[in-house]
Amino acid sequence: MNWKDEAMRITVLTVPDCPNAPVIGERLARVLEGRGAEVALVEVRDPGQAERLGMTGSPTVLIDGVDPFAVPGAPASLSCRLYRGPEGRAEGAPSVADLQRALDAADGSVIAEPVHAEDQGRSVFEDLLHRAEPSAGRGR
Repeated sequence: MNWKDEAMRITVLTVPDCPNAPVIGERLARVLEGRGAEVALVEVRDPGQAERLGMTGSPTVLIDGVDPFAVPGAPASLSCRLYRGPEGRAEGAPSVADLQRALDAADGSVIAEPVHAEDQGRSVFEDLLHRAEPSAGRGR
């Protein structure tokens, strides 16, 4: 049971045409299955916007406004961001396991309708935006 009264907010910050946006979308769809969340994809186009939003590379994932993968002292950036994956390899998006840990740490265990990326041919982010629903006011 989630002790929060409102749904978790996940914001994915990317540069336009980021090649890792579909990757993070697919991984988020996997970890959000059965959880309530509000998901937004924000395209960041200039360094000032990157700094205001806390983007330290594309993609940056914010859970309730916090970057759980932040590297202390990392500057705002419109460049590609690398994450350490399984066995220490560099990847362009956090691994499913790392996303799961970050969501669990943010207490995102809200039950909601499952997210399925293949529904109606929509992109993963369109699917997340349309299907991940807030849980405020629902009985548990």
